[in-house]
Amino acid sequence: MLRIFAILCAAICMAIQVQADAEGAPAIHGPRITGCTPGNPFMFLIPATGEGPLEYSASNLPEGLSVDKNTGVISGSLKEAGEYIVKLKVKGPEGKAKRKLKIVGGDHKLALTPPMGWNSYNVWCVTIDDQRIRQTIDCMASAGLTAHGYQYVNMDEGWSGGRDANDEILPNEGFKDMKALADYAHSKGIKLGLYSSPGPKGCGGTEGSYEHEDQDALTFASWGIDYLKYDLCTYTKIFEERIKAPGANHLEEGQRPYIIMRKALDKCERDIVYSMCQYGCMEVWKWGAEVAGANCWRTHTDITDEWYKAEPTGYSWPVANLGFFLDGLEQYAGPGHWNDPDMLVVGKVGWGTPRDNRLTHDEQFSHFTLWCMTASPLLLGCDLSQLDPFTLDLVTNDEVLDVDQDPLGKPAGSKVKNGDTEIWSRPLWDGTIAVALFNRGEAQTDITVKWPDVGISGKQPVRDLWKKKDLGKFDGAFTASVPLHGVVLVKIGKPNRTDW
Repeated sequence: MLRIFAILCAAICMAIQVQADAEGAPAIHGPRITGCTPGNPFMFLIPATGEGPLEYSASNLPEGLSVDKNTGVISGSLKEAGEYIVKLKVKGPEGKAKRKLKIVGGDHKLALTPPMGWNSYNVWCVTIDDQRIRQTIDCMASAGLTAHGYQYVNMDEGWSGGRDANDEILPNEGFKDMKALADYAHSKGIKLGLYSSPGPKGCGGTEGSYEHEDQDALTFASWGIDYLKYDLCTYTKIFEERIKAPGANHLEEGQRPYIIMRKALDKCERDIVYSMCQYGCMEVWKWGAEVAGANCWRTHTDITDEWYKAEPTGYSWPVANLGFFLDGLEQYAGPGHWNDPDMLVVGKVGWGTPRDNRLTHDEQFSHFTLWCMTASPLLLGCDLSQLDPFTLDLVTNDEVLDVDQDPLGKPAGSKVKNGDTEIWSRPLWDGTIAVALFNRGEAQTDITVKWPDVGISGKQPVRDLWKKKDLGKFDGAFTASVPLHGVVLVKIGKPNRTDW
């Protein structure tokens, strides 16, 4: 099975790479800002497309950092805290591209834009091993996803074994050498993430970090891990016992395990993005950043590839139920701390056995748009060896990705609700605004956004971001025909800045 997986992965990645190489002139994509802790290892792959071979350069790099001209990886260790404007350049046979990148050095400066990458759970559930993760790393690089800003390959539950005689956490027999796996990811400019739990066990019964937080954090850092998903799971039983004590404070007890791991991560000499997964309990968006120091936090249950249910039940909820739930929570998110409605369910998913997606194409457009508008992490959950043209185009539209990665970091909220239609907007760093017209109804309909509803006036240029097409100038309002369960995403206004 794994051999077949490898052959399919290599074949599709080669085909996609040929397509990417034919795009012509170089272009630089991805986040315009990144953060790090001085003294800790730093790595940033310059995301760029274009006909190769490409040559990379970066001027005004702060002391301690250098760039590999062949791979585009900036690495090293930042010497001093501060903000640095770096001039990136990519050259190829068809021309060159320039762009500026702001590097921010200081304490707790990670995830200044929402993390982008891939997570294993929605396609493989717990059936992962070293070979499957390496093949996914290969596909992410060869398919060109890294060239559009995707940085992380995250192992969800399924990697851990038990503990040795010294209580050191061990990978299971499917992962012989975790440091070697991280080194392999880093050699391609990709960061590696993993899963643990504040309870004794994860949701599937694998080893958790309860009462081993300091030890595990140091182990993860020694392996070269860059991202930690910390999943509540079996800690609920401990919580239930602790709140029985006289004078116990429910909120403080709910926060307690996540604060412990935050302190453990702070003792490591490595930058590890901290993703809290406790399913929106106790209004985590109100305290996840300030109290627990999280870079993102799950806002609700797990996701499934269905569109909507009037009364969802169980542990997996449809896309629309989870995505539109974020309305009103935008005030709690921003650079370094993001609402997380769960991984993306586009492409082939299956929770153990990859299958065709149950969402329509229009529903997948709405799904991806809603995550980008709300500045949510973009963690693909599909089989990267079976990226069909629709899915690849969906997840690599740079104009849409720029909305998610906008350095201003102000997520969208709903501005107008009218029956089954909703209008969401968010300001962008270049002085324009992104506006999404959602049709949650069962028939195609016209939706009109009026300028006062989104805080603008006068004649304004409008650009369709999914179609990458200028639609003209409109005075006072803009109307679009939106398919059922679909969306039209536009950028309104004239940019007043294009760089730092």
